[in-house]
Formats: sequence, structure tokens, C-alpha cells
Amino acid sequence: MTYHVTVIGGGPSGLMAAIAAAEQGASVLLIEKGKKLGTKLAISGGGRCNVTNRLPEEEVIKHIPGNGKFLYSPFSVFNNYDIISFFEDLGVGLKEEDHGRMFPASNKAQDVVKALLAYLDRLHVEVRKETKVDAIQYGESGHTVHLDDSEKIRTKSLIIATGGKAVPHTGSTGDGYKWAKTAGHTITTLYPTEVPLLSKDAFIKDKKLQGVSLRDVNVSVLNRKSKPIITHKMDMLFTHFGISGPAVLRCSQFAVKEFMKGHRPVTIEIDALPEQSLEQLTETYLQKSKDHPKKTWKNTVKGVLPERMIDFLMEENGITPEETNAHLSKEQFHSFLKNLKYFHVSVHDSQPIEKAFVTGGGVSIKEVVPNTLQSKKMSRLYFCGEILDIHGYTGGYNITSALVTGNVAGMNAAWEGMSEG
Repeated sequence: MTYHVTVIGGGPSGLMAAIAAAEQGASVLLIEKGKKLGTKLAISGGGRCNVTNRLPEEEVIKHIPGNGKFLYSPFSVFNNYDIISFFEDLGVGLKEEDHGRMFPASNKAQDVVKALLAYLDRLHVEVRKETKVDAIQYGESGHTVHLDDSEKIRTKSLIIATGGKAVPHTGSTGDGYKWAKTAGHTITTLYPTEVPLLSKDAFIKDKKLQGVSLRDVNVSVLNRKSKPIITHKMDMLFTHFGISGPAVLRCSQFAVKEFMKGHRPVTIEIDALPEQSLEQLTETYLQKSKDHPKKTWKNTVKGVLPERMIDFLMEENGITPEETNAHLSKEQFHSFLKNLKYFHVSVHDSQPIEKAFVTGGGVSIKEVVPNTLQSKKMSRLYFCGEILDIHGYTGGYNITSALVTGNVAGMNAAWEGMSEG
């Protein structure tokens, strides 16, 4: 038998591609090397599955710093609002949380996966799990997929949806890159994004701030000239190896790109009180010091930051816990406040790509037709999801990109697979 469409990879984009192709009436085979389909969906959003984001299209694309503009074309066919309707039509009620993130009302990622699998079933998609692809032989009017048990599968159209190299225990181990190369595609440099950063700073090594989290702080990546490349205002966390938390994950790819240019270490600047300027802080605390000269400095700044951070900054500036406002030197006063606004961490590396949430780099988007996701190098070949050189921040943006590109690739692969040409 020759299938109209064969999809390799049972992650978010592969499932959506198989569904979209079958909705057009194509005969579809979905091949997955793992034991389960939708593994990444099941663990995303802390096991709650952040299926998409309700922000306006412009905003969503802004949150996909890795070639998000490429998605304007696919979005004109199927966008984040279509994803919401799609799941609601499948009986998965969704609810909106902060920053437009959409979750299943049940808070269970499993409900999303179950609904997709049940729909695949209703559409009569043939699914083969624990099935490994050994090689792909490309042809003019169709392709042959060679399985590692020597079976050959013929297909009119082929969709490669094998993911990147991040979170390898879900099956994303970079298999698809070699098949894309065989078809003549360029794979841009792969690097980790949405990844914790490593530091050798003495206070990190001594675990002085390990476990301290800061809320709503500005985290910036500085370039060689000490100017911010990017700033994100979110929470962050000090760890035993460096820094992590939402703001750091968002900034991480910009630090990694600096490492790739040979700029090491990179300075991360933390502004713990972004709502106030250094001038305003200075004025406030000069007044407080004047009004309460006998009060200790520690009690004067109490509550501004977690206590361990305050203790650490006092120690750094040679201020004892008993030191009163009257006895604080000018240098100590100004230097402490500066630390609140411009706290620096030197990072020399990130955790490896396997520990990242998202892969940067992949199949060059210059070689893929935006409104069909078809290869410009090989007829009847399509790509979708994280194998493409597209990556977003966490918050439903990568899954949105996967589902949108999957839908568009599936639909177009079906039309081509069923046409006689």
C-alpha cells in the first residue's frame, strides 16, 4: 500500500499534522519511535499543558524571538484562536490564566492528549508506536521510508515532525536533522534556549543565595559594552549552579548567543526594584535614615527583598546587623542601594541543550515555503514543529508554533498526496 501522507514524530506538531491530513480525506500513517504519543504535551506546563496563548497575533509572534515572523503566513491559515476552537470542539474546555496562557479547565495535560488520540482514531489514522525509521529514500512522485526492521513504507507526501534536541527523554533526539540534510537542507547551528545559566561567582559557589527567589525583577543580558541586549521583568531564582526561573529562562538564549560569539563570561544584571529609579530610592532612604537615626539599617530596608538577600548585600558592603543609620558611611549607603538596582552575576555557560526546554536552530526557514511548510529543496516533503529553526519563549508559544505549522503542513501534504500530479 502507498499512503497519501506519512508523518514521522508523534509530538504536538506530528499529531496535529496527522489530524489535519486525515481531515482532508487522505490515508495517513503516523510513525513514533517511543511507546507513547504526545509525551511532550503530557509534561508541558508542569503537567497541565499550556496549549496556546490568547494574546493578539502580533504579541504571540513577538514572543517567538527565533524567526517568529515566518509564522505570519501559517497564521493566516490557522492561528492561536483556531487552536482554542479546535480543542473546544474536541470537548476540551480551556481557561485563561496570566499573560494569556490557555490551559485545559481540568488542569490535566492528559485530557488534551486523550482528546487528540481519540480524534486520530475517529479519523482512521494508522498509528505505529515503538517504530524506528532507519533512512528515507526520496523520489520524484513519492518517498520510501525504511524502518529499522527492514520494512519499506511508500508514501506520496512525507512530513518530518521529529522535534529538536531539547528534552530528549520525550524522544526529541535530533533524528530528523540527518533526513533533512539528505534532502539537501541546511541545519542552522543548534543551541539551547529557555535554559538555566551557570556561574562561577564566589557567592554562587558558596551557595549563599541558593534557593532565594526574587519577584518581578528586571533581568538583563549585557553586551561587551555593558549595554542591555534584552530585559525581561519576571521572577528569578538563585540556584547551586547559577541562576534560573522565568526571567532567566527568557533571557538565556541572548546570553547563549553571546557565548557563541566568543563573549564569555556574560554579565547578567538584576534590578530588584524596577519601579523606582536609583534617585528615588536614594531620596527615600536618606529621608528614612534622617527620620530614624537610631534604627538599624537592617530594619530600615527590611521587607524590600528576601532577608537572605539583604543579609548578603549587607555583608558584601561591610554593614553589620547592629549598624544604625547614623553610623552608616556614605559609601556603604550608596553602594548598598546600587546593589539593589544593578546586581551583577557573571555567567560563563548554560546547561546543555538536553536540559533546555526548547531548541534554537534547525531546518533553515529560508528553505521552506511559509504558507504550505513544504520543502523548497524536495517535492512532497514538509516540516513542522521544533525541527524548524523557530523557537519561542515558554508560555504556550512553542506549542502554538508546533500546532500551527503541523496543521498547515498536514493540510498541504494531504492535498499534494491525493493529487494525481
